Amino acid sequence: MERIPKKNRSFGFLILLLFFVSCNDKIEFTQYKSVPGSSWQANKNISFEFTVEDTISPKDLFINIRNNYEYPFSNLYVITELNFPNGNKIVDTLQYEMTDETGKFLGKGFAEIKENKLFYKEQKVFPTSGKYLLNIRHAMRKNGEVKVIPFLEGVQDVGLSIEKIKGDE
Repeated sequence: MERIPKKNRSFGFLILLLFFVSCNDKIEFTQYKSVPGSSWQANKNISFEFTVEDTISPKDLFINIRNNYEYPFSNLYVITELNFPNGNKIVDTLQYEMTDETGKFLGKGFAEIKENKLFYKEQKVFPTSGKYLLNIRHAMRKNGEVKVIPFLEGVQDVGLSIEKIKGDE
């Protein structure tokens, strides 16, 4: 086996490092929170705090869901509450498809865990700089029932990512 000179190994490492940094330069914030026991409790907020400095450039915001095959539904309803530094807040009820028409889970991943990157806000311009807080809770119900499912099985992690929009770099 031929040895790779130390100088070439360092150069290769530098190129690899630059590749990873340049591929993720559009991500401004990303964070995940694990759901204990892969069972999301009703009315239990999963919260993300982030700081906004840029009040000019639009951003795409995503809710990221990692689910396993124990997730029993083809869709997901969540309620979000975005709290602004000035005390204002926006509450949204959102619905996402989690499977295709045949029942196959959507998202990326080749094992039993699928990761779904779901649009939350497109081209959002934050009006105020400062600390924001996003609360997310599930709002899943069985057909014909009013009461929220007490524990939503199969959700392993919930995340938030904020990305620069291509072309705004």
